[in-house]
Amino acid sequence: MNIRKAIEERFLEKIEMDNELISKEFDESAYDFEKAQKAFEEEDYKWSIVKSYYSVFHSAKAMLFALGLKERKHFAISIVLEDLNLRGKLESIYVNDFKAASSAREDADYHYSYSKKSALHILEIAEEFNDKMEKLVKEL
Repeated sequence: MNIRKAIEERFLEKIEMDNELISKEFDESAYDFEKAQKAFEEEDYKWSIVKSYYSVFHSAKAMLFALGLKERKHFAISIVLEDLNLRGKLESIYVNDFKAASSAREDADYHYSYSKKSALHILEIAEEFNDKMEKLVKEL
């Protein structure tokens, strides 16, 4: 599915670019990342994974807002990331990392499948992904 089709099917919506919304999403991302780190330190690996995913989710939403888009379903973010990759604006590792974080969160939340190793991996993904989203927003 491409962005045009996602808009037609109302998984994405066009909005006015709003710097305040972008800033708010990056603040939420930083808050969730901090909570993910703390949960990891406290050996609460499930919560660390969940918060790491939401950190990634919010930084991705900030990037969507910079493009004048708003997601209505979490998977729609992947559509935008894939489009940016096809256009040479984003390396494929970030598309894969978003999907990995999403999958890990679903496994932790719905299948009770998580570990210290997976929590550390998703925490590392979140840190790199969030840095990339901040750089990308400045380039847009």
